[in-house]
Amino acid sequence: MSIEKVGVVGAGQMGGGIAQVSAVAGLEVVVFDASAEQVEKCKATHQKLLARAVEKGRMEQADADAALGRITYATEIQGLSDRQIVIEAVIESEQVKKDIFAALDGVCPNGCILATNTSSISITAIAAATKRPESVIGMHFFYPVPVMKLVEVINGLATEQAVTQAVLELSSRMGKTAVPANDRAGFVSNRILMPMINEAFYTWMEGVAEPEHIDEIMKLGMNHPMGPLQLADFIGLDTCAHIMNVLADGLHSERYRPCPLLEQLVTAGRLGNKSGHGVYKY
Repeated sequence: MSIEKVGVVGAGQMGGGIAQVSAVAGLEVVVFDASAEQVEKCKATHQKLLARAVEKGRMEQADADAALGRITYATEIQGLSDRQIVIEAVIESEQVKKDIFAALDGVCPNGCILATNTSSISITAIAAATKRPESVIGMHFFYPVPVMKLVEVINGLATEQAVTQAVLELSSRMGKTAVPANDRAGFVSNRILMPMINEAFYTWMEGVAEPEHIDEIMKLGMNHPMGPLQLADFIGLDTCAHIMNVLADGLHSERYRPCPLLEQLVTAGRLGNKSGHGVYKY
């Protein structure tokens, strides 16, 4: 199955990034978001980022113009009615995703692949909201999408092999490296990353070291480009806490619950970079 028409649900950072790499790869893209304001913001971001790529010599002006010309923006879900694949990239809420997939199931044509960018939620559970579970798959991109090479590809219980193969080929065309993982809470990336981040919060809470020292030890000792607490701020502390709860519920283990200090910071509105204050001030 050769995919040429891509739909993206969600015009935020992740959805916008997925749309951008798709268009640069020569694919025709429709970005859908119910918020007209978010759609306009996404459009402006695409123009800005591609202009910057031209300025830095990473892209020719003609190629940037062609990529922008391949992106259409929609505020009605019917705009996705002719897509071969639709990639959902909205908030990490199982119910929200199920509602979207149920709606997509009624709009998208037979044979259209429905992919979710979820970083932790069961693909099988999301697929159950549709009448085409064999066509539902996980495509977990990483932020920032134009820079990060990995796509974690997760089959649901019923995902057909032809769907998996089409997604692997599409990921390669987007310039990504697709790596498979099984459908368990957190898959591979967040199953390993989030407990490490959570343990960094426990290390801080228990007075073992200050945040900057925890991060410095992990950067210099483990050769990580960013310390776990700084990374948590980058991801969003609310997102980290939410994923830890998904892990705890999905794996039936309380050891995955978020650290009380992490929860306290979220309650206080200290969410990281996006709020101007998390572990660190920005």
